[in-house]
Amino acid sequence: MKKVLIIEDDKIIKGIIEFILKKEGFVTEFAFDGLTGIEKLSTFAPDIVITDVMLPYKSGIEIIQASKQLNPDVPVIVISALGKEDSTVQDAFKHGANDILAKPFNPGELTQKLKTILQLA
Repeated sequence: MKKVLIIEDDKIIKGIIEFILKKEGFVTEFAFDGLTGIEKLSTFAPDIVITDVMLPYKSGIEIIQASKQLNPDVPVIVISALGKEDSTVQDAFKHGANDILAKPFNPGELTQKLKTILQLA
């Protein structure tokens, strides 16, 4: 089973993502802030990371940087309410994000992106 680290401060979105991914057979771990998320990058050793851009303590950009420094091969998907054209979201790509998912998102789109990136489709 593939392990997914989700870093998201919205508990409703966390619940939706957890439900979707567990239904699809993924093992999940969560962090509700960027600082805890960075700690879990090494302790949980995820196969993929999903992070919000705007988080308490550390930003999604800092999550991407830490993830790529620890393990450059681990893909990162950014979820954001800012929209794909926002400069912060564009910075995510510059720092190594593999994909962007705009909030609100379709659950099927999330699982399809995960399966495509992890080559499970």
